[in-house]
Amino acid sequence: MIAGIFGTIDNPTKYTSPEGQGLFQFISQMLQLAGVIAGLYFAVNIILAGYMYLSANGDIKKTEQAWAKIWQSILGMIIVASAFVLTSVIGGLLGINILSPIIKGPND
Repeated sequence: MIAGIFGTIDNPTKYTSPEGQGLFQFISQMLQLAGVIAGLYFAVNIILAGYMYLSANGDIKKTEQAWAKIWQSILGMIIVASAFVLTSVIGGLLGINILSPIIKGPND
């Protein structure tokens, strides 16, 4: 412990995890972040496609482009969501928590 102007600072080695777990936690967090980014991208695409649809003014080509963008956005979100569901199901069948891994060390 170090006392100083900022108060008490604990030694960071006090909170170490088993060897290699940090990498798996990092990968898990990056995959979850990718899921959030995909969700935000989906929401923006749906809003833009809705605006394209509303501003088509009866033009068949613009309407088809808007519907294509809507369907592509929905299909992309279904793929991302099903990837998380499939990962969870496979992890449940194998008894492994793939989305939030916990690595046991030799002393655990």
